[in-house]
Amino acid sequence: MGTLTIASPIDCGVEPDCRRGRRRRSLADSRPCCAPSRAGRSAARCHRNLRAGGPCCSEVRQKMGMWTLKPVPQGAEVDAGGLHRHLGLGSLTLMGVGGTIGAGIFVITGTAAANYAGPGIALSFVLAGLTCLCAALCYAELASMIPVSGSAYTYTYATLGEFIAWMIGWNLILEYLFATSTIASGWSGYFTAFLAEIGVFLPHWLTTAPLMLGQDGALVRSGAWLNIPAIAIVLFLTTVLMFGIRAAARWNAAMVAVKIAVVLLVIGFGAFHVRAENWVPFIPDNRGEFGEFGVSGVVRAAGIVFFAYVGFDMVSSSAQEARNPRRDIPLSLLFSLGICTALYLAMCLVMTGLAHYTQLNVPHPVFVAIAQGGEPLAWLKPLISVGAIIGLASAMLVTLYGQTRIFFAMARDGLLPDAFSKVHPVYRTPVFGTWFVGLGAALIAGLLPIGLLGELVSIGTLMAFSIVCLGVLILRRTKADWPRAFRAPLIWPVAICGIGGCSYLMYSLPGDTWIRLAVWLAIGMIVYFGYGIRRSVLVRGTASAVQV
Repeated sequence: MGTLTIASPIDCGVEPDCRRGRRRRSLADSRPCCAPSRAGRSAARCHRNLRAGGPCCSEVRQKMGMWTLKPVPQGAEVDAGGLHRHLGLGSLTLMGVGGTIGAGIFVITGTAAANYAGPGIALSFVLAGLTCLCAALCYAELASMIPVSGSAYTYTYATLGEFIAWMIGWNLILEYLFATSTIASGWSGYFTAFLAEIGVFLPHWLTTAPLMLGQDGALVRSGAWLNIPAIAIVLFLTTVLMFGIRAAARWNAAMVAVKIAVVLLVIGFGAFHVRAENWVPFIPDNRGEFGEFGVSGVVRAAGIVFFAYVGFDMVSSSAQEARNPRRDIPLSLLFSLGICTALYLAMCLVMTGLAHYTQLNVPHPVFVAIAQGGEPLAWLKPLISVGAIIGLASAMLVTLYGQTRIFFAMARDGLLPDAFSKVHPVYRTPVFGTWFVGLGAALIAGLLPIGLLGELVSIGTLMAFSIVCLGVLILRRTKADWPRAFRAPLIWPVAICGIGGCSYLMYSLPGDTWIRLAVWLAIGMIVYFGYGIRRSVLVRGTASAVQV
């Protein structure tokens, strides 16, 4: 375990020389132990400390403020913070696949194809995948250097300072919390369709959100009361997650196996019933507005389906529960991304080949596509519903997990109340944070439409990914000598392409999404300056040990 003591200006506790001779009198009369009048001797002692492997006094005595960098000692081991280390490479990869193969393949694919890209949705996934690959390489390098829970939040804290890290952490709340709600909305659609197949019909007003997006992008009443199935599944999975990461990992592994099997069945058997005329035109003509089909529609759809890749970066939130985080986190990031991209591309081509893209603007597009295949594929319909129900549940489990660990990391840094970092003495999980996230996600899933949720998740994810790409460039310059278990190849072009790709995909998203993001960030700034900066461990500069 690596421990770095952050000392207050009157107690430079990490420098032995400050405790000798006349330096002790400086402490007694509450003046800095390395006073400006003694700068020469202070510098000499700092040099001796550096040669002995200790910190420079100026590094410890730096002014604490909103731009403070979180110190991450070179070669430090990760303190688990009371969490259990149960996750190996296989479990981490399955977690990434479980979180990624979810609403993206079972829900968002259809709505993005119907509204923006047509059959060209396959190209949208290629574009999003290439952008995501650049971000994944940067994530992998940072994860091997800074194997600490918190994902992009922690990486930003170590490279760009506390304020930017807070805004990224606030964005990750938007990303993970709304991702869970988005998937829950899709799950509700498949669950309702499955019940209808076996003769059980639930009333529309209990399975649909009371709000929906109007033609002008504004929220309007849908006539429904509440999406009860979406609320119920989130609360159930929150209970599962509360009982510990080992139990959750086992549930996830079983659900991922079922989900992948169903996806492969749809791709394998559906490919024989594809009608090529459904792919013509592959990119429908633009309707006169940016993002409404045409090439711009493919780009806009790429920004929206980027949400489908949100799962892989959740792997980096589990560093403090991984057995070998420096090796396994980077490898599982890349493995899960490769597996999911291949499945997405194949599924898009099969779905838009089986059904015309205009028919896919529903919460359960895979089910609709298979139904267009006729009698030869009818046997797949119940399997698809079961696979989607189980698969979306595994994606929700991972997104819930990721959000609780982001809260855990932020609370340990003092930016959120301590309750979010309290670990249950038996289950070894942050119970308060788990239920806070679960109840919030359930409420959002029950009230808001899936289209709005998907766009908000995408823009939050893209912003976090672009900051991670910038962070790895900064560390290549400022911490070039730090050991890296994984080094991203061609880092400058890779990171710049990642930043540029994410930025352009953000630009392509609807203007209303930007307005909602601005409101969310404004709320985040109010919370930070009203609470976070006053409680921050680093800004307060107290003589406490920061476990990394």
